[in-house]
Amino acid sequence: MNRSSLRFVDSKLPESSQTKLALQGFNFWQQDSQNQPWLSLVNLSNCDNSEVAQRLRQYPGKHQVALLNPEQTELASIAMQSGIQDYLLLPIDDEQLSSLLHRLRRMELPENDLVSVASESRQLLMLAHRAAVTEATVLLTGESGTGKEPIARYIHRHSNRAKQPFIAINCAAIPESILESLLFGHVKGAFTGAMSDQPGKFEMANGGTLLLDEIGEMPLLLQAKLLRVLQEREVERLGGHKSITLDIRVIAATNKDLRSAVQNGQFREDLFYRLDVLPLKILPLRERREDILPLAEHFLQKYKMLAGEQTCYFSEQARSLLLSHNWPGNVRELENTIQRALVMRRGQALQAAELGLVDQDSQPYAEQSEQGLKASKRRAEFQYIIDTLRQHNGHRNQTAAALGMTTRALRYKLVQMREEGIDIDQILAEIGQAA
Repeated sequence: MNRSSLRFVDSKLPESSQTKLALQGFNFWQQDSQNQPWLSLVNLSNCDNSEVAQRLRQYPGKHQVALLNPEQTELASIAMQSGIQDYLLLPIDDEQLSSLLHRLRRMELPENDLVSVASESRQLLMLAHRAAVTEATVLLTGESGTGKEPIARYIHRHSNRAKQPFIAINCAAIPESILESLLFGHVKGAFTGAMSDQPGKFEMANGGTLLLDEIGEMPLLLQAKLLRVLQEREVERLGGHKSITLDIRVIAATNKDLRSAVQNGQFREDLFYRLDVLPLKILPLRERREDILPLAEHFLQKYKMLAGEQTCYFSEQARSLLLSHNWPGNVRELENTIQRALVMRRGQALQAAELGLVDQDSQPYAEQSEQGLKASKRRAEFQYIIDTLRQHNGHRNQTAAALGMTTRALRYKLVQMREEGIDIDQILAEIGQAA
């Protein structure tokens, strides 16, 4: 990043910092093509809570970082909610600046499985990068399908353990008796069917990172055993008596509210506080809509390459539908939608009807009735036919061929559209053809 821009706002940096950064190839005042600095360091140490948002708007930048006094913890939270990606505590020194720039540059490296365009997503990646350089336990929370495992892998990839194993286990998908053996391992004869010694996931991840996915579904008895392993940093295989020392980073993930689970007696309080050292919340896709189209394009490129396709893109109607959909299944639902659309598509342009989604009216997606779903799909299909007719200037045979149907089948669809109250004759007249 040889032509980056750093803007320092209301802050006095030591001369040594400027000298050091200049030697690293950073041009403090060189503006990018949008006349916007690559980084703005905004001093909020003399602001009160109500002034934060206004101050940040005054000094935009591709990356915004706040400068705060150590005692301004409440202001730090407000600044993060207002969109800053990170903050530094005053007085800042060379090492802090160097570490910050390193994190920002690493964030801009391409990631195969992460797309972060929305400010909330970029902020999450910055926090994940901060977590990566520590050894603290991380608790990832978020709805199902938001991408908790990719964030866990990101943390591992950017940690000092990156060359060591990353092991993931889903605590909700495995029965309790089997889960205990998978986690801790067992010795020969520990139970019926234990024909040989087997290491558990803790041993397999030794030196690296272990992801305990859906930790909120773990049975209480097993939670007690897990707590002991985390406290003692050693594990015993089932049926064995030898303690195995662990050097491991633990990341837990859940779509549950663990605080409520603790209050309801469904999760151990002591285990919760052992896990909740560095909490990171991943927002649902409907709350970071700037990520929807970039994610859709990412999946389109990914799966069309696997299918050997050369040219494929979203129509404007398809893009609008992607943006308006509620995405109750989050990123996982979006990925499945793109895969399905690539199978169903009839031309180079992916159409709204091929996405298999429904229009977002006043009701959420999950609350729409089966009848409403069918009606929405029918409307999307009719709109696709109209769009295709326009593309072919109303020519029935060409339109039918583009739709992958016979001309007779197209005539039947046009009759259905008339019965639904669509003035197809007027539409055809508008594009220069008589009905």
